[in-house]
Amino acid sequence: MTEGRLSEPSVSGFLAAVDACDNLCGLESLVAGSAVEVRRQNALVIIAAGDASPDDVITPYADSLARGDAALLLLGHEEPKLLRHLPPGVILGRVPELSEKDVFDCTLEGLFERVELRRSDERMSTSLDRFRYEFQEVLEISKALTQERDIDRLLDLILEKSRYVTGADAGSIYVIEGEGDTRCLRFKLSQNDSCDFESSEFTMPVSTGSIAGYAVVARRPISIADVYAIPEDAPYGFDASFDRRVGYRTRSMIAVPMISAEGEVIGVIQLINKKKAPERKLSSAEAFDRLVVAFDERSADLLQSLASQAGIALENALLYDEIRAIFEGFVRASVQAIEQRDPTTSGHSLRVSVLSCGLAEVTDGAGDGDYREVRFSRRDVKELEYASLLHDFGKIGVREQVLVKAKKLYPEDLEAIRWRVHYALARVEVDALQGRMQLMERGASVAEFDAVEQSAMARRSELERALEVILDANEPTVLSEGDFSRIEQIGALPFVGRDGVERALLTSEEVHSLQVRRGSLNAAEMSEIRSHVVHTKDFLSRIPWGKSFARIPEIAGAHHEKLDGSGYPLGRKADEIPVASKIMTIADIYDALTARDRPYKRAMPRDRALDILGYEVKDGHVDAELFRIFVDSKIYLRSEEKLSY
Repeated sequence: MTEGRLSEPSVSGFLAAVDACDNLCGLESLVAGSAVEVRRQNALVIIAAGDASPDDVITPYADSLARGDAALLLLGHEEPKLLRHLPPGVILGRVPELSEKDVFDCTLEGLFERVELRRSDERMSTSLDRFRYEFQEVLEISKALTQERDIDRLLDLILEKSRYVTGADAGSIYVIEGEGDTRCLRFKLSQNDSCDFESSEFTMPVSTGSIAGYAVVARRPISIADVYAIPEDAPYGFDASFDRRVGYRTRSMIAVPMISAEGEVIGVIQLINKKKAPERKLSSAEAFDRLVVAFDERSADLLQSLASQAGIALENALLYDEIRAIFEGFVRASVQAIEQRDPTTSGHSLRVSVLSCGLAEVTDGAGDGDYREVRFSRRDVKELEYASLLHDFGKIGVREQVLVKAKKLYPEDLEAIRWRVHYALARVEVDALQGRMQLMERGASVAEFDAVEQSAMARRSELERALEVILDANEPTVLSEGDFSRIEQIGALPFVGRDGVERALLTSEEVHSLQVRRGSLNAAEMSEIRSHVVHTKDFLSRIPWGKSFARIPEIAGAHHEKLDGSGYPLGRKADEIPVASKIMTIADIYDALTARDRPYKRAMPRDRALDILGYEVKDGHVDAELFRIFVDSKIYLRSEEKLSY
């Protein structure tokens, strides 16, 4: 009660008017100039004379009057002087005649109701603001959950947001593995604001023995005010070993199952120790006692709402991960199918992928040069990885004998030539023997015998040398090398077959193959092998890659294009070739040159391979800036470091 300045007659009349009012306290001690506080639960009405001093009546209650926690009841006929000093929005009532008890009672009751209404309105407004805030938070969390595809990051996000909306100090997430009787709970991760500790994954059976297991079996939230006070007849129990090991004190706990869109429990969110002040750490026993409270109904509702969204998000992530695993398995199987047709190129696609992705990542971070504005997102790099792994898939449509052709001539063709030479050599011996017999019959001179022998020797030497040249020319070269005019001369050497018909030692197709200046394939075979790019693009175009990887067919189908338009299959020029394809071209050439020995070539030293790539740049075939980045960043080392040959 605060003293003011009420006149004595006013006090007497006031006492008479409110004598039966149970809500007033201390009226017996009223003296001249007093003011009275009247309370009903948490509502307050201040009764004062209208001419009382503002310092005695208004100032002490200014905050309560402004908030609407208190109302002011002014007494007297005259215009109250206090009105000029009241804060805006004050709940106000007046009673002119103190002797009119009914009027006083109604006015006082009305003021209490107005205070209660104001307080109720404030509570509703606060509750509505809180609801809007929580609703917005749940929406933002839902958005974040639906956008995350990485399972580990998603689980971490689910736990973080669950703790945030409930004010939990710590928590864990479990994921269901297996089916039926083989189901188990895998502990995936934990978070704790108050203590640091190392944790690792482990599994435990799905049973009612644990709190998390009970939430799975019961398919509903389990909230416990104090885990150390769980009744003995409860189906679940609490394992205190963690608390003992790290010096923590688990008290309140809530476990909520995450349920998929199919209605299956796929995980559990388990939160520990809801705090009155979420920002405070639980650093002492006193802090645990003072700050930790039970998870209330609102927290349970929020967590259950979030768990429903998290369950669907986790299910989507698991499905996405499963689909990705299936897809990547298909890609790897496709690569294996290609390489099984040509085991000598084993690992080529994977190495090209590693080199291509490495060059793309470095190009994305290049601060200067022609590609300073080029960006490769994580999705772009993944797209390039798949395109690189499958860039040679079209070789499955190329004849195997062409695909694995190690020499310029097929083994059976070379064997046929050997037999021709051997037959020709045998024919030389037969012809020489017949010639000597004829000379003997007519008694020829020694000189004539010597001439026949010398002719036979010359013919044998010519044929033997011809076979040596053929064998030498049959070896493929990386660069244009060799004297190929001699092959045409050898091919024209006369040869009489078993049928007695004279023909050339080599067929035109054999001469053409032996005159190949680079590699082991003739023009027709090269055209066939080059068709693998068309087959690759056609095959990859039949796969529904979706928007994320829609460019894979184009990227893989352009890795043999050259900047000057001399590449294949479309002869596209610099600006028409995707940057990712230009990157893959460098990786493809480098690995083809440096890969382990193959039947048609020896492994080339790194420096020699880089020199050849440099020649390709000078010839206008390969992008100079990308090659510079490839060399300066030593991307070529990645295949040597990460992959074995």
